[in-house]
Amino acid sequence: MAARKPYVGGNWKMNLNGREAKELATALADGFTLGDQAEAAVFPAFPYLEKVGQALAAKSSSIKLGAQDFYHQPNGAYTGEVSLAMLKDVGASVVLVGHSERRHVIGEPDTLINDKVLAALETGLEVILCIGEKIDQREADKTDHINTGQLGYGLAGVSEAQMARVTIAYEPVWAIGTGKTATPQDAQDTHKVVRQALSFLYNDDIANAVRLQYGGSCKPSNAADLFAQPDIDGGLIGGASLKADDFLAILQAAADKAGVPA
Repeated sequence: MAARKPYVGGNWKMNLNGREAKELATALADGFTLGDQAEAAVFPAFPYLEKVGQALAAKSSSIKLGAQDFYHQPNGAYTGEVSLAMLKDVGASVVLVGHSERRHVIGEPDTLINDKVLAALETGLEVILCIGEKIDQREADKTDHINTGQLGYGLAGVSEAQMARVTIAYEPVWAIGTGKTATPQDAQDTHKVVRQALSFLYNDDIANAVRLQYGGSCKPSNAADLFAQPDIDGGLIGGASLKADDFLAILQAAADKAGVPA
């Protein structure tokens, strides 16, 4: 089985202004020299997508430009929404779907999340599908049930061929922005169940090829221990992606998993 290339995404959420976003993108482009060993993507807010994309392109960076959200219908009368065609027009190649804040703050149901996954893949974009349980679900011993359910709903109708453009990000909701982190073993246990579920939904080859990111308060101090786990192939990073040095350190930890010396 070929090794899975580590993959780290930086979700900037609703942070930074235009100048800050451009400066951060430039610093990351200057510092990230390990594109052959690990993949990276950044997800700025909508108003700064084009500016960040231009900053990355100016440095011929391998860092991908991603969008945090989109509407699943084609261009038309959908006031306030952003289409996939618009995202492609400004250079985005990857989108987040099902982030915990979209599920639990905005209130997106599994059916809409699936619509978005299918629309993005049909448009030719790469998808990072986020799944994860809340604290009450974890305490009720429903972690595996919630995650496999969200996985199955999100991937309904996705073909085997399309799975080559899908990454799964496990986000324990109780660990996002709280400073709490699942232990590396806890995270590995959940990632292993997710990979087993992918094998059930598809087959062993696809399950072994899909990259699984950890997305719960991953930072430079714990990235190496998390990424050392056999089924953790990188991270979806929030707060630590807003500082170039921190995000670059996490990217180095991902490259180290691939056998790259510091």
